[in-house]
Amino acid sequence: MAKTIRIMIVEDHQVVRQGLVALMKTVPDISVVAEASNGDEAIQLHAQHRPDITLMDLRLPVRSGVDAITAIRQKDSGAKIIVLTTYDGDEDIYRALQAGARGYLLKGMSAEELLNAVREVQAGRTHIPKLVAERLAERMGGPDLTVRELDVLRLIVKGKSNKEIGTDLNITEATVKTHINNILGKLGVTDRTQATTTAIQRGIVHLE
Repeated sequence: MAKTIRIMIVEDHQVVRQGLVALMKTVPDISVVAEASNGDEAIQLHAQHRPDITLMDLRLPVRSGVDAITAIRQKDSGAKIIVLTTYDGDEDIYRALQAGARGYLLKGMSAEELLNAVREVQAGRTHIPKLVAERLAERMGGPDLTVRELDVLRLIVKGKSNKEIGTDLNITEATVKTHINNILGKLGVTDRTQATTTAIQRGIVHLE
């Protein structure tokens, strides 16, 4: 008899979560031991149940998936977490894997791929689909934005002017312009509109 793989599912959309639970119930060697609908619940239930594998959405209420992964692995460095998300931006992938995720699946995957990923990660391997690996490789080759540049970029995405950004961050307009020039160069774009589009597509900034 194969050892039963104990799974926790972290997903804020109830219909999606129920669908995953229903799928897992069809597999003899998999058992769902916990369900969470936000990041804080995920941390609490992981400590309580110590699942073999956690399927984790990235966009969660209360606390993000990346923050939840980080917190879980601080308490349990051996925690095996697979990200299951609609987001394929290279920054989302990078942050999740940096936090300690062992796998990254997009929600359009087949049931077979999901179950294969669960078994691979349970066996101590990682599961990164080709498309995700390519996005990650692109991300690894690019320069990082500084914390202040990220602050400025988020405000650009919100449509704020240089003057408004300066006021919000308590810096001069000249400093704002310097940050924007650095941002454009690092993102490989020529204007604010392209910076906004690229930031959203890559998952550097999320529209709330």
